[in-house]
Formats: sequence, structure tokens, C-alpha cells
Amino acid sequence: MEPQGQQKAPSPPDARSPPPPPPVTSAPATANTTGGNAASPERPLPANGDKESLMVQLPLLKDAPAAEREQLFVQKLRQCCLLFDFADEPLSDLKWKEVKRAALLEMVEYVTSQRGVITEAIYPEAVNMFAINLFRTLPPSSNPNGAEFDPEEDEPTLEAAWPHLQLVYELFLRLLESPDFHPNIAKKYIDQKFVLQLLELFDTEDPRERDFLKTTLHRIYGKFLVLRAYIRKQINNVFYRFIYETEHHNGIAELLEILGSIINGFALPLKEEHKQFLLRVLLPLHKVKSLSVYHPQLAYCVVQFLEKDPSLTQPVVRALLKYWPKTHSPKEVMFLNEMEEILDVIEPAEFQKIMDPLFRQLAKCVSSPHFQVAERALYYWNNEYIMSLISDNATHILPIMLPSIYRNTKSHWNKTIHGLVYNALKLFMEMNQKLFDECTQQFKQEKQKEMERLQQREELWQRLEAVAAANPASRLVESEEPNRQEQNETRKNHNANKPLLRKKSDLPSDASTVKALIEHKRADPYLTTPPDADKC
Repeated sequence: MEPQGQQKAPSPPDARSPPPPPPVTSAPATANTTGGNAASPERPLPANGDKESLMVQLPLLKDAPAAEREQLFVQKLRQCCLLFDFADEPLSDLKWKEVKRAALLEMVEYVTSQRGVITEAIYPEAVNMFAINLFRTLPPSSNPNGAEFDPEEDEPTLEAAWPHLQLVYELFLRLLESPDFHPNIAKKYIDQKFVLQLLELFDTEDPRERDFLKTTLHRIYGKFLVLRAYIRKQINNVFYRFIYETEHHNGIAELLEILGSIINGFALPLKEEHKQFLLRVLLPLHKVKSLSVYHPQLAYCVVQFLEKDPSLTQPVVRALLKYWPKTHSPKEVMFLNEMEEILDVIEPAEFQKIMDPLFRQLAKCVSSPHFQVAERALYYWNNEYIMSLISDNATHILPIMLPSIYRNTKSHWNKTIHGLVYNALKLFMEMNQKLFDECTQQFKQEKQKEMERLQQREELWQRLEAVAAANPASRLVESEEPNRQEQNETRKNHNANKPLLRKKSDLPSDASTVKALIEHKRADPYLTTPPDADKC
């Protein structure tokens, strides 16, 4: 069975027609931005007669005799290898675009409703059609000369050929999900190269395509046991490039969603490979500045690991504290969300290992001037399980948390925080009245000591000033030091006479620029000087 050519419609003859599909045992590697494969030296262009032969109106599968349906199915798959231009010439070949769309719809319905239609001859043709239509070079970024694409702010570049691509994805998914699909036969065509090309498509800006890719790759992972380790390895490589090289990839959230399902199915005890994946791949993903795009999926994966193996709690929490944002408040709120999810599944024994550094960080969050950070941290006191853990370890946690909470009762600018702080104090008081009183008394003593230290420091400076004033040389210093009025007069005269020029290194040597700056009239005489602070 010879594979037919991949080409555009013949209406306008084009010397750059796409090449024919490769042998059925492999998938094409590259494609153009409109959905077609770039020509390669090893694939000669098809003859014009081959182009014309595929542009025919084929009969419906349901109307064909049963003995001829397999051959007709193959013909329709080959016909769908024709690629059309939706970007530059959206109104060209409308008839044949509709013929291809109708054929894809018909095959989707045929595979879904009929049994025994996926014969051995169908596998290479179906995989080949899928590869020709989908494996392509992705279009450039939306704004290649400006700032990089921001998934939260920018509008994505949607795939122009989506009316056909969507149906190609649907047909391939129906084939994978069919009861007649046999992975032992398909593995000759859906191989490592096929998976690698599929993963490259995850960087598309079109969220509709990423959603189909997510489902397709997950189905392949479930059907082909021999490819599972390879798929995980290649996803790891995508993450490594994202973390340490590019910091830009559109499909991280979808890949993490696939991994969440994969992690959920890991057998116990966890392999060392899986633990290293958590510590070396998932946790460093928290460092990337675009964390908000994929954080819910990332947090789900981390929590899945901790539910599988609680002994991983300590290294995970310490890594999160290591990557804790210092100047990015919205990101800090995300970390607080994830930490609460971890505390919801933590074992009491593991909690005791991490409670000291964790609550020291939590105390900083409670004292944060950013009200959303402080508010999110104080919401921990509404979690019954976390409060039970705090109650069991109150002797360690209360001395850490009470000083920060006490300071916020009066110092924080947001009234909502005041209400949450008083609620936290009330819960601490009800938890252990005696310990609460002891910690309160200790805090007051520390505060009194701090005030005494400040007073001692102030007195020390006063004594130093008195000693300095008693020195005869101090009068010379006082007489030589200009008063405030003299300083202001000097500054004003200096500014009036100062030419508006910079160092030669600051501006290029340009005669017209220098002349314009010299002739520029300063605005100092027209600007009122603020009143002196001592005379207000």
C-alpha cells in the first residue's frame, strides 16, 4: 500500500506544494505554519497527476458495500492529507476545504458508531494523516520584537487551520479510545519520535490545541506501556529547559495536569526516580516568574506525592521555604495557598519536623505590610486541622507567633487584618490560657527590655554629645559650620550659575545639543521655594 502525497489543492498551481507523506512506519518531523510539512530532500514532490487524483468527491462510507469500506476508509484518510491555506488565502479552495471537513466528520462518526472498522491497514494511514496535518513548525510569538508573550495578559495567536485540526484531533482520539484499537499493532507507528514531535506542539499559544494535546498524550501514555518511561523523561527535559534556559513555554500547565494523573497512579513504595523528579524538577518550578500560570497544577502534583509518601514532607517544605518569594507579594500568596494544602495532608509526626522554620516564615507573613499576604496567613486559623496541629504543639508555636500577632493589633494599617488578628489571639487564648498568659508576659518583658535598650542608647548619645561639647575644639567646629540660611543661599546662587551640562561621558559630543543646553534658560527664578522647616 503506497502512501499518497501531502499537498495543497490544485486550484492555484504552486511549485511549493508540500511533499507526500513518509512511509507509514514513521511520522514527519517538521511542518509549515499553516499546517503542512516543509519539503525535505528525502521526500520528492508528488507529480501533478497525484495531486489531481485526490481531489475527488468520494462516496459516503455508510453507502459503500461492506467489502469496499476498508479501501474507501483508506482513500478518505489519504484525501485528508491534503493541506489548505487558512492564513494567507482563507477564501481559496472553499469547496475542497469543505470536502475535507465533511470527510473528517464522517470518519469520526464512523469510528465511533461502528465496530471492527480499525483493521491493520488503517493504522499506518491514520497515524500518517495525523502527523501530516499536525506536526508543523509553530508560528512565531505574538509580539516577537517586544515583550514576550504573557499568557495572563496577551491574546494568544489562534491556529488559522483549526476547523480541520480540531477534527483531526477528534478522529485520532476516537481511534485511541476505540475498543478495536490494538496498541501492539499501533506501536510500530506511534513511537518515540512521534511522542517527541507531539510534545513540541505543547508550546503552541492556542489553548484549544493544548487541551487536545493534553488528552492525546495522556491516552498514549495509558495505552502504550513501553513508552511511559520515555514520555516522563521527555517531559522532564521540557521542564529543565523551561527552568534553566528559556523560562517561557505555553504548555507547562497542561503537562503538569498530565503528570498529576500519572503521579496519582504511581505504585507504592515510590521509586527513587519518582522522588528525584519531585525534588529536582517539580520543586524548582516554583522559582520561575510565571508561576501563576501553572501553580494550581503544580501544587496538585506536590500534594499527590506527599499523600503517596509522607516522608517527603520535610524536604518539600524546606525547599518551599528556600524558594519563598521576598519581594513578590502575589507569588507569596500562592505559596501560602500551597502550604495550606500541604498542611491539610501532613502527618503529625512530619509536622513536628518542620513546624519551627514553617511558623517563623508564617510569622513574617502575618507581619507583612501587604494586607493580602497577612490576610492569607491569618486564614490558617480558620482551618480546623491546622489548629489541631498547633494545639498539640502549642508550647513551640505560640512563642513564635504571638509577638508578630501582638504587633499587628495596633501597627497594621488595614482594619480587616485587625479583626483577623484578634480572632487569632482569641483562639490562642482558648487553646491554652496558661501558656497564652506566659507568652504574653514574656512578650511584654521583651518589649520593656527593648524600650530600655533604646533609652540606654539615647542616653549614651547624649553623654557623647555632652563630652564633645565640653571639648574646647567644639566651639571652633560650631563657628565654622554654616547655619541653615547660609546653606540655602549658597545652594541658590550655585544653581543659578551652574550650566546645564553633564559630564562628557553622559552625552554624546554633539555641537547642536551642547549649544541648546547652554542657551537653555533655567526655571529656578519662577519656582517658589518651600518654607523653611524651622519657621513653619
